Amino acid sequence: MAAITNELTADLIAKMSQHGPRYTSYPTADRFSGQFCATDYMDAVRRVVAAGCMRPLSLYLHIPFCQSLCYYCGCNKIITNNRSKAEIYLGYLKREVDMQAALFGAHKRVEQLHFGGGTPTYLSDQQMGGLMDYLRTRFDFAPDSVGEYSIEIDPRTVDAERIHSLRRQGFNRLSLGVQDFDEEVQKAVNRIQPEALTLNAIAAGRAAGYRSISIDLIYGLPKQSVATMTQTLDKVIAASPDRISVYNYAHMPSLFKSQRLIDEDELPAPQVKLDMLALCIEKLTGAGYVYIGMDHFARPDDELAIAQREGGLQRNFQGYSTHAEADMVSCGVSAISAVGGSFAQNEKSLERYYAALDRGELPVARGLSSTPDDFVRRAVIQRLMCDFTLDVPAFEREHGIDFGGYFANEIPKLREFEADGLLALADSAVKVTDRGRLLIRNVAMAFDAYLGKPNLVPLQRMQYSLTI
Repeated sequence: MAAITNELTADLIAKMSQHGPRYTSYPTADRFSGQFCATDYMDAVRRVVAAGCMRPLSLYLHIPFCQSLCYYCGCNKIITNNRSKAEIYLGYLKREVDMQAALFGAHKRVEQLHFGGGTPTYLSDQQMGGLMDYLRTRFDFAPDSVGEYSIEIDPRTVDAERIHSLRRQGFNRLSLGVQDFDEEVQKAVNRIQPEALTLNAIAAGRAAGYRSISIDLIYGLPKQSVATMTQTLDKVIAASPDRISVYNYAHMPSLFKSQRLIDEDELPAPQVKLDMLALCIEKLTGAGYVYIGMDHFARPDDELAIAQREGGLQRNFQGYSTHAEADMVSCGVSAISAVGGSFAQNEKSLERYYAALDRGELPVARGLSSTPDDFVRRAVIQRLMCDFTLDVPAFEREHGIDFGGYFANEIPKLREFEADGLLALADSAVKVTDRGRLLIRNVAMAFDAYLGKPNLVPLQRMQYSLTI
């Protein structure tokens, strides 16, 4: 795969490098409307329940608190050392859990759980244990051997005993924020995390019996170079996590105030970033990891790689996921639910989130209901981003369309991609090439009916990162 990045000529990079969505949903979140309210979401859930087509749920909980500020972070977070804020938040979070659970009635089987943030381990061990116990009284969790129950941890906030305790509380997957092992890079982004903390957390996770351990890295941070990335990757490979995510840092200081604290003169040049991407692909695939797509790598025996081989991979708001087409119920400030083709995002501020719950309302701030066209385009984007191939006759049968006719306006763009070596287009299939996998967001954008529409607010365009 590394040689493929060498084929990305300067002209092709200039042509393809543009701001675009990551397609964790379609339509993308910037298309959500404030006209969509809690009643619309509740109606969507009731329609799904009444139709008797409920699938096991994917449950997400957002914990927004952090002890310190990482300059690169674009997440919805609250920096505070006032622990009483977390206790107040938990009270409101449980109210929302109650309301969501009541909507689904007896259809509350959960097979996937994810805690994100912020820093979920900002909660104390007692608070986390109490919250997990509370969730079990409201939802029916699949057995540990079946369910995928993950939590993001900051190794600076936990010790070995806490990691064992999280396992006893029901988590069986662990995600560690690392970003970079280099001390100078860590200083430049205000995330000082000694290597020993990370390695000790991984060792504790193995000893505690977690089914999967993943590490998050970022390339494109200040003071990073191919040399520093080489050292970080060597250490990560030696630690042997089950999954590795290598994210492209998107520098958008006009949107994220914390990024204004980064010295732009210390950011690596675009070619250096491309070289680092090539290095990541070369070293990780050389070490036996499967390149799942975009920024995800997994061991061949990991459930993520197995799901891709078996056609069960999907993308959702956490990235690539193993539970195909699961309805997602999300609780907490800014969290996004996706049920029956409807998307509902919660209020982003604590004040408005609390106020809605005080009124006895779900704290939905905006969202949308998918159109029939959205369903078709979402299916194309999902399959291309997850499988990198589309069986055209099977797709036509499933959706009752003629592919060439339905996407007549998109075919010329696909032909252009074909000429650039990004895909092969035939009557029976659309197949993304290895080179095209590096530009899969560009391929997906060809099917996005909303891009370029005049109702897109200019500021929202800034939420998109560069495709390469």
